[in-house]
Amino acid sequence: MTATISLPPPLEDRPPASSPSSSPSSALRLSLAPAGSAPALLDGAWWPRSRDLGAELPALTAVLDPLWGRITRVTVNPVHWPVVPRKVPVAGHVVKVGWFRAEQDPHELMLLSYHVGRWNLLVVPPQTPPASAAWLMAAASDPLGTSTASRLMAEAARLRTVAETDLAVEEVWASEGGHEARDPSAAAPRRTRGR
Repeated sequence: MTATISLPPPLEDRPPASSPSSSPSSALRLSLAPAGSAPALLDGAWWPRSRDLGAELPALTAVLDPLWGRITRVTVNPVHWPVVPRKVPVAGHVVKVGWFRAEQDPHELMLLSYHVGRWNLLVVPPQTPPASAAWLMAAASDPLGTSTASRLMAEAARLRTVAETDLAVEEVWASEGGHEARDPSAAAPRRTRGR
């Protein structure tokens, strides 16, 4: 069982009602392992809307602070983040941001809460198709999960390739009359002997 949290932004952070980004789809996309589950390699997944860490991090910490204690530090691998700010102001405090190239999985975000603990989230790339993102978020928040963030990303890519190949084969089959050959009502009419 996973907990998916999609909360609207606080009133002061909401765009005007006429803005296209004020729809429910602008809510935080986060999936967490159930509370009290056995430790896994990942504690959940986060699907940000952009690669702007300074803009995305405040909404994430606003949801996680009450659940996990005040998030004080975040680390990322800078491979997928064009800019890694040293500090990000969030609701009432500042989160220090660090980065590691070789030591940290490029698809992972590590969060630290002073005296409380450490959590690792898979970062689903913003451009990921919704079906793949849903699979990744469920897999990353599985309390029995044993895959790293990079292994989950590789498996999602493999599954997408298989699905695209199956779709292409089906389209070729249909374009060659495959669906008509199987459909008994599409069979050629039988000739009857005339009188």
